[in-house]
Amino acid sequence: MNNTLKSDSCDVAIIGGGPAGLAAATELKKIGIERVVVLDRETEAGGIPRHCGHPPFGLFEYKRILTGPSYAKRIVQTAVDAGVEIRLKNTVTALGADGQLTIVSPDGVADLQAKRVLLATGTRETPRSARLVSGVRPLGICNTGALQSMVYLKNRIPFKRPVVVGTEIVSFSALFTCKKAGIKPVAMLEEAPGTTVKWPISYGAGLLGVPLSLRTKLVSIQGHERVESVLVADSDGNVRKIVCDGVLFTGLFTPESSLVRMSHLKIDENTGMPVVDAHGRCSDPAYYAAGNVLQKPVKVAGTCWKGGRETARWIAKDLKNF
Repeated sequence: MNNTLKSDSCDVAIIGGGPAGLAAATELKKIGIERVVVLDRETEAGGIPRHCGHPPFGLFEYKRILTGPSYAKRIVQTAVDAGVEIRLKNTVTALGADGQLTIVSPDGVADLQAKRVLLATGTRETPRSARLVSGVRPLGICNTGALQSMVYLKNRIPFKRPVVVGTEIVSFSALFTCKKAGIKPVAMLEEAPGTTVKWPISYGAGLLGVPLSLRTKLVSIQGHERVESVLVADSDGNVRKIVCDGVLFTGLFTPESSLVRMSHLKIDENTGMPVVDAHGRCSDPAYYAAGNVLQKPVKVAGTCWKGGRETARWIAKDLKNF
């Protein structure tokens, strides 16, 4: 790796190549912003939809139903066709004042000075460690993102009969991923008296033959080399054992705001989101945010795409007075 510090500049730098970031980048180019650069740490842009191998995606954006991977390719190609520069395997390590970014890539360390920066870093699921679930740490424990990556990108199956924890939109996505991979969940657990998403979780779980247990909490995970069973408790404290070979944690999303926490930008400690005004502008006026880094609960791709476009228009107006 060449570690010589390199410097570059652009009109707008967008951190994150998912629906919000790519929609914003495309809109900025259509408006007439000259140089728009998308920075994505992955080997492919497109965000989470890349490994959601099921519909429906794209109905709002393209007026047709697409699978996640097809949708991801479509939004990437739309951005490229508009003249957006997408830099892959580029990890932003620091947010400096007035749009000064530090980036690490296979080419080394570089500085990028942007007139405006859009944070479109998205969100992430809460792992087991943060959920305070006791027990051993055998094979067969993952979250939805890891499952979809294994199934759709690596052609691997981490378990056959897992317990699914959570009833959010992503939980429904997880059930479809399991169905496609031939995985048959033995139970879906929800601590609340009702599902987080009223439809289609309760309907979908029954349709796919997955028993749904409400007011039920995962207490501990049992097993040696691999998950063998879990202990769950109902609201009255009654504990029972469920035999399974894996645990799939879904939802409980938190904003991917680690860069903001390490920077000079203000963050809302209650939500974990960057503090923004009505137009998505952060405490440093050179920075904006859009997409799921600002959303609780997590929003679908189409909503993030729409939000990215709206924020792009505010950025464009702001740049005219730059």
